[in-house]
Amino acid sequence: MCVRVSRKLRVVIYGGIISYMKNNHIKDILKEKEYNFLKTNEHLGSNIILIGLGGSYAYGMEKSDGTSDLDIRGIALNKKEEILLNKDFEQIDDNNTDTVIYSFNKIITLLTKQNPNVIEILGLNYEHYLYLSDIGKLLLNNNKMFLSKICIYSFGNYASSQLRRMENKAARLVGQAQNEAHILKSINNARFEFKNRYYPHEDSDVKLYIDKSTQEEYDSEIFMDVNLTHYPLRDWAGMWNEMKSIVSSYNKIGMRNKKAINHNKLGKHMAHLLRLYMMCIDILEKEKIITYRSDEHELLMSIRNGEYLDDNKQPIPAFYDLLNEYEKRFEYAKANTSLPDLPDYKRINEFKMDVNERIVRGEIL
Repeated sequence: MCVRVSRKLRVVIYGGIISYMKNNHIKDILKEKEYNFLKTNEHLGSNIILIGLGGSYAYGMEKSDGTSDLDIRGIALNKKEEILLNKDFEQIDDNNTDTVIYSFNKIITLLTKQNPNVIEILGLNYEHYLYLSDIGKLLLNNNKMFLSKICIYSFGNYASSQLRRMENKAARLVGQAQNEAHILKSINNARFEFKNRYYPHEDSDVKLYIDKSTQEEYDSEIFMDVNLTHYPLRDWAGMWNEMKSIVSSYNKIGMRNKKAINHNKLGKHMAHLLRLYMMCIDILEKEKIITYRSDEHELLMSIRNGEYLDDNKQPIPAFYDLLNEYEKRFEYAKANTSLPDLPDYKRINEFKMDVNERIVRGEIL
């Protein structure tokens, strides 16, 4: 029996067992009209070097009823004229099919920054790659050149952001002092990138710390000691605005948060928070990108399905115990990793130059 749901992954049921991707069903879906842009878009077609699954199916966290959205992610080479004229289409977004195809030049930049939403495309289960060209395979085989301690901050910042969203959705379950600690952690993660974007300064020149608050409504709050001289005002304004944005995000429960609560998506956000820690710990300890979480599948699905929520749809203490455990593992992995401080920029640049040179020479059609 074949069950079809609009923009959802088809499933085939054999004797009560739901089997995904049987007989290349996902590849068949890509042949449907709504995916024609993959062939007709001027930047895609034969320029595509990789197409793979994204979202819940990539993580192994899709719903058992087959109604999870089918997200498609991919990479397409830049054309000769774009390379020579220093232009870039950057990415093609098709909201109707939840598809994002990145340009080769843009994704190299994002991978170098170890963006969690992007680097996962290099660690899919092999059967989750729907198309791979020779260059796509070469990129996968050289994925280690992107790995460095930068993942500590890119994943850590993303996890902190996910925690903020989760706690907002949970109607601020944790106490004020705990929230303040999360805010400071998020700011410190963001500050790691400041050195690459703003005029240099020592960490001790801008010291942030938590102390007892003088305000009645706060138990504690973040204080700062600043000792900057002859420092560019615009750079300071940029850093200040980024820190201000993080603080403000804790005070907002936007429309998307309200919708998530109404649609019981809190469990999904809780599961993805732990998944981020799991992926980063693997990168730090094993120097591998492992997107599909087979070993933790049962745990993640139990969290996603609401088993760690109470009758009021609030996370139970057992979830925070789990979160604390993974945070400790993350801290240990961070302190003991053998990864270099920075990606292998020389190797990355040589790879990028080689591919683009072959395009310009017409060696890649």
